[in-house]
Amino acid sequence: MFGGVSERIKKDRQRALGLGSVQQAVRYLNQDFQALRDDCLQNGSLFEDPMFPAEPASLGFKELAPFSTKTRGVEWKRPTELTEDPQFIVGGATRTDICQGALGDCWLLAAIGSLTLNERLLHRVVPHGQSFNYQYAGIFHFQFWQFGEWVDVVIDDRLPVKDGELMFVHSAEGSEFWSALLEKAYAKLNGSYEALSGGSTTEGFEDFTGGVAEMYELKKAPRDLYRIISKALERGSLLGCSIDITSAFDMEAVTFKKLVKGHAYSVTGLRQVEYRGRQERLIRIRNPWGQVEWTGAWSDSSSEWNSIDSAEKDEMLCKMEDGEFWMSFQEFLRQFSRLEICNLTPDALSQDTTSFWTTVTFEGGWRRGSTAGGCRNHPNTFWINPQYKISLLEEDDDPEDDEVACSFLVALMQKDRRRYRRQGQDMHTIGFAIYEIPDEYRGCPSVHMKKDFFLRHSSCARSETFINLREVSTRLRLPPGEYLVVPSTFEPSKEADFVLRVFTEKQSESEEMDDDVEVNLSEEEEISESDIDESFRSMFAQLSGDDMEVSVRELRTILNRVVSKHRDLQTDGFSMESCRAMVSLMDKDGSARLGLLEFQILWNKIRKWLGIFREFDLDKSGCMSSYEMRLALENGGFKLNNKLYQMLIARYADNEIIDFDNFTCCLVKLEAMFKAFQELNKDGTGTVEMNMMEWLCMTMCG
Repeated sequence: MFGGVSERIKKDRQRALGLGSVQQAVRYLNQDFQALRDDCLQNGSLFEDPMFPAEPASLGFKELAPFSTKTRGVEWKRPTELTEDPQFIVGGATRTDICQGALGDCWLLAAIGSLTLNERLLHRVVPHGQSFNYQYAGIFHFQFWQFGEWVDVVIDDRLPVKDGELMFVHSAEGSEFWSALLEKAYAKLNGSYEALSGGSTTEGFEDFTGGVAEMYELKKAPRDLYRIISKALERGSLLGCSIDITSAFDMEAVTFKKLVKGHAYSVTGLRQVEYRGRQERLIRIRNPWGQVEWTGAWSDSSSEWNSIDSAEKDEMLCKMEDGEFWMSFQEFLRQFSRLEICNLTPDALSQDTTSFWTTVTFEGGWRRGSTAGGCRNHPNTFWINPQYKISLLEEDDDPEDDEVACSFLVALMQKDRRRYRRQGQDMHTIGFAIYEIPDEYRGCPSVHMKKDFFLRHSSCARSETFINLREVSTRLRLPPGEYLVVPSTFEPSKEADFVLRVFTEKQSESEEMDDDVEVNLSEEEEISESDIDESFRSMFAQLSGDDMEVSVRELRTILNRVVSKHRDLQTDGFSMESCRAMVSLMDKDGSARLGLLEFQILWNKIRKWLGIFREFDLDKSGCMSSYEMRLALENGGFKLNNKLYQMLIARYADNEIIDFDNFTCCLVKLEAMFKAFQELNKDGTGTVEMNMMEWLCMTMCG
């Protein structure tokens, strides 16, 4: 247990120093590209990756499982074995470098394709200086954004080949390999090639940029979509649009006005022009294939251009690349089915971008019994979900809009779910609700709202739906104020880690709403031996034997005898470990035994804890659910945060249920650790310093 905790603390500290940023990516599986390459160059060997070996298991687990028909006869070959003069990138990365193979990952290829349109973003994913000539050692690396941090993934260049051809992504002309190697690195990150089957372009967008994606169905486009696109272009966001296919025959079918179905286009500009006495809104679209262009109104040679100012016409038409075309905004809404926007974080934008989102990222988790409360349909547990506060400080500065409101995006992403497909698991159904924080809690930094709050208040906004996608994102507009975001799975007790990101248009402040860790132990009444009544003395004398002290073993016998008489308590008895912890808490002279006075004080505590246990065992089942325990601990004077509850539930609950002995053991440990800290924190700074001997004595004997 200590190992896991120390690892988490270490990671938090490294993150605070910049680990996980683009400049300092986390080494995936602790593999160091530079050191591994230098090692191979020194030994004159080619790298073979033990973490993603050239073996059937790396291909997949179902359709691409070992011994399946699709994987029969697969060989792994290096580009140097496939062609005489392999190249990493020839003449820049382009869309023709990305041809789909025998894997349903066209979503990924569309995202890689969009990446080729932005060289700055591409080179964050595909680091410079890699080739098959200079310092070639059969090793390459790529960087991906994964759930809040950038990760550097190392691979060898052995690629799966069947009948002499690359099985998966390949370039059109066969001697360029950056896209095939990028796909392999992404497959390694997700556990196998097959784990990449099926997805949405937005997932790829986000993993290549670290941005937040949102999607609009154009048949139900919001009123202010033109304004949304205009601001997205100002901020350097990636914008993609496509036309739905209704059957397999439609894939890449060309409409009579030369638009391609099922094909990813990008949006590159907006313009309002004076046309026949009125304002006409136009949108500029790019077909990454280059040649096939729209032939309807406002296309390159259409008559509409003759009715606008000639200087404006020249400027709008001469700046365009091959494959780019204008169309009216209304026509765009009719012809296209879907628009995807990937909003970039400030670090991904070029220096001359003047407008960008203010962004904040929270990492959290849902754990059975402590923080996995399910949605609002479960009022008993909804409140235990993690909670986050957003303070919207400034309204949008939009002259056309009379409403006083702040625009912001909330995106909730569940982590690592593709990796669990091998075990037959997939995405949870997730969503979030947003509540206005009432006046009495305004400005309070650390208040975790309890059950009563959610019973009395309804949400003022929520995610459009609870859905089993990797990410749910919603664009919202609310008046300036303080709001509470509660992310959850649909059902309680579903475990997952998540990343919650909030992008605000103007200045805002965000923080996790979690209780401060506080202990408020009621003053122990001073008692002396003369205060102890005769019946207790004689019971103690009977139990303690000749030495008039109670050992750990004797304490266990006493407690189990007493507890067994309380028929309303569910317990499998006190363990030696919990009795040792009690003796350790009360033992003032270090004898590992309890005298009469120490035993009396402990006895009073146990009676008090028994009262709390009974009060919060709401359904009188003789044991406590994990969320009843949270309330009980608070009543006992311990206000803890989510991280601590997660650890306590993992340690003391059995299948989300806590019996009396575990409850007592937990309180003993908490009290002992708090008291030890207070003893050492004499100057009241909230920090203590210990040497190794002191640390070991405290943790090993506590």
